[in-house]
Amino acid sequence: MAMNAPVAFSDTLSDGLMEAVRDAVRLPIGTRIVAAMSGGVDSTVTAALLARAGYDVVGVTLQLYDHGAAVQKKGACCAGQDIHDARTAAEAMGIAHYVLDYESRFREQVIEDFADSYLRGETPIPCIRCNQTVKFRDLLDVARDLGAEAMATGHYVRREVGRAGPELHRAVDGARDQSYFLFATTAEQLAYLRFPLGGLPKPAVRAAATALGLKVADKPDSQDICFVPEGRYTTVIDRLRPHGAEPGDIVHMDGRTLGRHEGVTRYTIGQRRGLNVALGDPLFVVRIDADSRQVIVGPREALLTRALTFGETSWIGDGHSMSAACAAARPVLARVRSTREPVLGRLGVVSGGHGIVFDIPEEGVAPGQACVLYAPEDPTRVLGGGFIAGTVRND
Repeated sequence: MAMNAPVAFSDTLSDGLMEAVRDAVRLPIGTRIVAAMSGGVDSTVTAALLARAGYDVVGVTLQLYDHGAAVQKKGACCAGQDIHDARTAAEAMGIAHYVLDYESRFREQVIEDFADSYLRGETPIPCIRCNQTVKFRDLLDVARDLGAEAMATGHYVRREVGRAGPELHRAVDGARDQSYFLFATTAEQLAYLRFPLGGLPKPAVRAAATALGLKVADKPDSQDICFVPEGRYTTVIDRLRPHGAEPGDIVHMDGRTLGRHEGVTRYTIGQRRGLNVALGDPLFVVRIDADSRQVIVGPREALLTRALTFGETSWIGDGHSMSAACAAARPVLARVRSTREPVLGRLGVVSGGHGIVFDIPEEGVAPGQACVLYAPEDPTRVLGGGFIAGTVRND
């Protein structure tokens, strides 16, 4: 591959910043590292800092989708302009860069799963599926094929080496922490991954982008779901699974039919707006019965959840399995949404399966979301978690 001469890096980057990058990588200078470059400021700064620190950096960008308005919407990634930005940045750095067409894999493993989850009355998190499959499984194989000793991403999490090996921890910048979305990372993957930005606040990353002369320094962060045009997820579901828009009844939890809806895929647990039914007191979606096409509503207190059950699980804590942790009734901090702080609970057997019982009931826990577990003795450390399969109401 013909390479451009690298641009001259600015000397305004502090020695402390470069030391932080090397400490996050913990590999000899000159080691080959694949940098996952989505075209955004975080992944571009990651690649640039690694190159500046003296590593042999190879940039890889995945083309994940390319349909209609989603390509052009602001705050997207992995399509259209973002691929161009990643390629341009790699050329300016003088590093090798590859674009891989993963559209079919992304459609099958992320977008199709997203639509099917809504049809089941769940509230999915496609970013977790993307990290779990396309990025941290398939792309890691590519990195190894390229002869890399590690793969680095721009995620805001920290990889710390503990007594038993690598551990996953929350980012220093709590407002940017992405550990919730990476709970399904396996121990084998964690041994290979590096997260150079986990110890940095976001303003420092943008300042580094400016100091490095990167054109994406002022580029807006990605928002919402990358493949959903204008934030309307029903547009994608209606195209892939049109029968999800079949009408049904809106039913009060006491059995009364209050109205009609235009498809269970339009609703999520905890939703209040858009119900178009009135009963005097505020009503919330408390359950979705996809088989009978019923949206069940009730008062806010009906959203309180005493316990939940896990479906698919992942465990990277203490060298034990999820089964062993449940059998030992291990105390944990549980985070049921990315926007909430973890709360105390205890792992155990719930409704015949692995689950967690909360010390204080949580509100609006939705099947399909993730429950991510942290260690009470070290609240930054991720122990694993699982996708929520079911809930047990407080009453």
